[in-house]
Amino acid sequence: MGVLSLPNTISSASTPLAIHINQLSYKYHKADKTSFYIPNWQVKQGEQVFLHGESGSGKTTLLNLLAGVLTPQSGNVTLLEQAFSTLTSKKRDKFRAQNIGVVFQQFNLIPYLSVLKNIQLASYFAKTGNTQIEQDAKALLLALKLPTTILQKAANTLSVGQQQRVAIARALINKPKLLLVDEPTSALDAASRDAFMALLIDLCKQHSITLVFVSHDMHLQQFFKLSVDVTSLLKEESNKC
Repeated sequence: MGVLSLPNTISSASTPLAIHINQLSYKYHKADKTSFYIPNWQVKQGEQVFLHGESGSGKTTLLNLLAGVLTPQSGNVTLLEQAFSTLTSKKRDKFRAQNIGVVFQQFNLIPYLSVLKNIQLASYFAKTGNTQIEQDAKALLLALKLPTTILQKAANTLSVGQQQRVAIARALINKPKLLLVDEPTSALDAASRDAFMALLIDLCKQHSITLVFVSHDMHLQQFFKLSVDVTSLLKEESNKC
């Protein structure tokens, strides 16, 4: 079985930024005063960051701003040296599909589609023209310790742990440089959670994928060299997400 070729490991010298936030301001409601404000935050390419905080502290809001799901009222979000927040909606969607992998807490797999079809969708939206999508999907499943026989199974027939890993495979299929992950382990038992974390961190380190991993579970902090409390980034305490 061929091995999926993801981006090569980058040099530590003069490492460019994967994320640069500058004077970022977001309002939950138009009538609100500024409720979410980050003066500055930088993450280098190839770093894995554990972003934590209590419920309502702003973790998911920040992740959604990074993913382009939310648009800031002012300030800049620069991703992979691209002024992401200033792109038109169409260009932002294209850039995200081609460069960023996103895994949501609920995984967002289409339940009646096969595992392969779910993974193929990410490639379709990115318009990569990948002619070996099935081979790449198999390689990712093997890397994530899943049997390739599940490719033709409907997503809703899988266990929660299997769905979680399929969601990661879908996020990685376009060989992203940046991976954004939101509370993916909340439905797993302790052993499955730790095994998943070890696999995810290993994959990101091998291929120098920048990872922003959001969770309130401080047990997971042990898997990361870099840990950030979201409230330390905010100029003022944010409202609940």
